[in-house]
Amino acid sequence: MKREEAYRDAVARADARKAALISSALAARARLTPARLKQDAKDKATETLMDGAAYAAAKVQQRPAATAAATGALALYLLRRPLGALFRQIYVRISNRTEEISETDDG
Repeated sequence: MKREEAYRDAVARADARKAALISSALAARARLTPARLKQDAKDKATETLMDGAAYAAAKVQQRPAATAAATGALALYLLRRPLGALFRQIYVRISNRTEEISETDDG
């Protein structure tokens, strides 16, 4: 009788483990659908951006002067061509000063 009970217990354990394996496989299969992977990627990207924004805001609060200087340097770098053209025009007007050509029509 003990061998039969051991056999039944073993069969019950095997069935329970088989059911757990099947449910785990179904859960993994549902998790690996393209729509689910796409949503997970979107969620991760959003979380990363939010964490980065919070980190940047904390650093700005720690060092406001350095942040203002860096922002100003970036603005000057981005505006270097228009500013260069403006200063070039001013330099040409100052260096080529001719009095016989007036800037207005009435002289």
